[in-house]
Amino acid sequence: MVDVSAETYDVKDVALAEAGLGRIHWADTQMPVLRSIRERFGHEQPLARLRIGACLHVTTETANLMIALKAAGASIALCASNPLSTQDDVAAALAGEFGIPTFAMKGEDEATYYRHIEAVLASRPNITMDDGCDLVNVLHTRHADQLAEVRGGTEETTTGVIRLRAMARDGQLRIPVVAVNEALTKHMFDNRYGTGQSTLDGLIRATNLLIAGRTFVVCGYGWCGRGLASRAHGMGAHVIVTEVDPTRALEALMDGYRVMPLAQAVEQADVIITVTGDLNVVDAQHFRRMKDGCIVANSGHFNDEINIPALLDLARTHRQVRPFVEEYELGDGRRVYLLADGRLLNLASAEGHPAAVMDMSFANQALAAVYIAQNADRLAPGVYDVPEEIDKEVARLKLASLGVQIDQLTEEQRRYLASWDTGT
Repeated sequence: MVDVSAETYDVKDVALAEAGLGRIHWADTQMPVLRSIRERFGHEQPLARLRIGACLHVTTETANLMIALKAAGASIALCASNPLSTQDDVAAALAGEFGIPTFAMKGEDEATYYRHIEAVLASRPNITMDDGCDLVNVLHTRHADQLAEVRGGTEETTTGVIRLRAMARDGQLRIPVVAVNEALTKHMFDNRYGTGQSTLDGLIRATNLLIAGRTFVVCGYGWCGRGLASRAHGMGAHVIVTEVDPTRALEALMDGYRVMPLAQAVEQADVIITVTGDLNVVDAQHFRRMKDGCIVANSGHFNDEINIPALLDLARTHRQVRPFVEEYELGDGRRVYLLADGRLLNLASAEGHPAAVMDMSFANQALAAVYIAQNADRLAPGVYDVPEEIDKEVARLKLASLGVQIDQLTEEQRRYLASWDTGT
């Protein structure tokens, strides 16, 4: 174990490090793209002498990203991006086995959560790495004096990108940030296949519910909603999609799902899961119309999607009936079950996305950090897409790791695609 002072980390129990180390190594076996990048980083040292401040879900997959960044020469400080998403044995291993300052505990209260963000910012990062924009938000609102030292950042998730674009629109974003979430190899796979599978994993672990035959309402039909609806349907659920965007609603309808307003869907729902990134998607009006025993959960980044204060106001009693399952008994005797305090179900009551999809997401994170390091001087403050060459490199590496080969354009085909004078 690395000799580290307790002042350099704040984890639940550093004695859990050995158990965490085994799980980190297991995840590494499912992350060949990130592993190949880590090996390259070890030779090239593209982040030498740079400090990275990361606010991410502290999971086995994140641990492998941190190890890759350390191999690239960076010094790192890490905190959790959600109070319920930390895997305590992984946090212990990062601190105790790898000497990475880690500030994260599953179930930490709000004061501790922000104290941990402050601990990361105390390392005075040159590059930020965020999942939800809390680190960047605190940096801008409480530590603006440090912004001159920050070359730029990366953002992992849809909610964080929304917040960053709002900051940029209001003229408040003062650093360039690469929206890793927008990479095709991130949102098409991580959001769709990762969220779809891991959310159902969290639901089943929390409730031991049989999915087949249930009426399953998915609020939002972005990439996460598409994946969740597909996986629930594949397990035999009767899926209803609710949407505010007419194009996405039409897509859901043509994908074979029923589409209707949530106020109508809740009367039939056995399970309702939000994946919108918006506020009060499930509100008082919906709780009043739910049938007895309805299960409500969220896989968006924040627990704002479910109006929990409104549920409390409507309930005459509430109690925990299983880990991560809270029963709210309404005035007329109906019961509503809220999972994981409305926080990310897939990380609160399960392990988050499978390592095989996070392999691509975190490969994008690692390469985007290098892109920021090498190009920050010519990037104005704002939100930037992942460069196409990075996105395609990640896809190529993933295919190669799976032993899959694809066709290449001939020179004749390249000329044809670049021409304009050939017609019918």
